[in-house]
Amino acid sequence: MLLGSQLRRLREARGITREAAGYSIRASESKISRMELGRVSFKTRDVEDLLTLYGITDEAERISLLSLAKEANVAGWWHSYSDVLPSWFPTYVGLEGAASLIRAYEVQFVHGLLQTEAYARAVVRRGMKGASEADVERRVALRLERQKYLVNENAPDFHIVLDEAALRRPYGDREVMRGQLQHLIDVSAHPNVRLQIMPFGFGGHSGESGAFTVLSFPESDLSDVVYLEQLTSALYLDKAEDVAQYEKALKELQQDSPGPDESRDLLRGLLQLS
Repeated sequence: MLLGSQLRRLREARGITREAAGYSIRASESKISRMELGRVSFKTRDVEDLLTLYGITDEAERISLLSLAKEANVAGWWHSYSDVLPSWFPTYVGLEGAASLIRAYEVQFVHGLLQTEAYARAVVRRGMKGASEADVERRVALRLERQKYLVNENAPDFHIVLDEAALRRPYGDREVMRGQLQHLIDVSAHPNVRLQIMPFGFGGHSGESGAFTVLSFPESDLSDVVYLEQLTSALYLDKAEDVAQYEKALKELQQDSPGPDESRDLLRGLLQLS
């Protein structure tokens, strides 16, 4: 995505159309569009030809962008789990790992970045009925590996609104749910985590369309991306008008939900009742 956005910036600065750029690398206009959105792999020859077309003659700048192209084609660690993942999900894991700010609303279950191992196993078993125990464990292992994002040196800020329904819907037995509630209480104290609970008592709210995640990146020329997961696919929205609607909905959810301290008290109350 970073390389694609830089190629788009260079093309637009020279006033070159996508059609003309595509012609220069023996490709279509839609291929250039997909490259600029970071949705296809990059051939070194294509990037070299585009840089020449865009008038980039400085050797240092060319080397930097070509190195970025090589990095873009390196498979991430999560690709080793591709045999147990739906085809659309590795893209999300890569974006999640590159984000500096993750904002989300979840209603069906606790967000994957906050699940305990036991709770994650119960969720995966429910979602992968008929899968072998080995495949279930590999999916759980991926989820636990993703959670390292929240505690590493460059951990993103994570702002999450959990619907109370996600906390009352049991996955696993009583001890699994108690462990999950306690984990939420503990992790909500981390400085980079802002956890809020949308209580049943509030009634209707701006999250009526269901769960979603907004990913923001440290590079200023990368647009935010909204991730929407469906039963058989996922949507990645990056048009400014679409992102703005989801950011507005999330802001309202945060404003309407109790703050982090009150939400932590709500979690403690649920733990006592469980």
